[in-house]
Amino acid sequence: MPEMPDLANVEIDTNRMIGWVPPQSAHVHYDPPVMGHLGMKPEIVVPEPTDERIWVEIEPNVWFRPLFFDMNTGGHGEVLRVRKGGVLSRHRHPAPVHGFVLKGRWHYLEHTWVAETGSYVFEPPGEVHTLTVADDCDEMQTFFAILGPVLYIDDDGKVEHVEDNVGLIEHCKKAYKANGLGEDFVDQFIR
Repeated sequence: MPEMPDLANVEIDTNRMIGWVPPQSAHVHYDPPVMGHLGMKPEIVVPEPTDERIWVEIEPNVWFRPLFFDMNTGGHGEVLRVRKGGVLSRHRHPAPVHGFVLKGRWHYLEHTWVAETGSYVFEPPGEVHTLTVADDCDEMQTFFAILGPVLYIDDDGKVEHVEDNVGLIEHCKKAYKANGLGEDFVDQFIR
């Protein structure tokens, strides 16, 4: 067996990054990663936005604010915002989803429970649901950690649209280009 070098006195240059480095702005902060020399991407800190243009419309009265896109696992984090009477179309997830209600309340048409401010929601893979916000709730915001794609389905269960990180990033690019932030604005959320 070959002799291994003594690594106790090896210095790691944490300022040297290999590969693409995500941009930083007033909307995303990070420090250089400890193992940047190995290609590690930096952590991400996304403060509450002060610019309404960061929200990306996905359906009438439904927007999302990207927090991160994990290109290694296909998962992403977002804050979903739905205003009164808004509906996120019927869909299912082939991977788990975790949610935490930050503001307001919502429910799934297919279930009896209501998720209110402070509620945690776990969605197992395969769950089919249609997210709705009642007319008497001005606005709902929920943090979601979505660990894979979203499959939008019709009434017969047939997949009509697959929403994955690549498609979401492209959607953000178009929205940010149109609203003046620039299509590369989304790059700061990619890891």
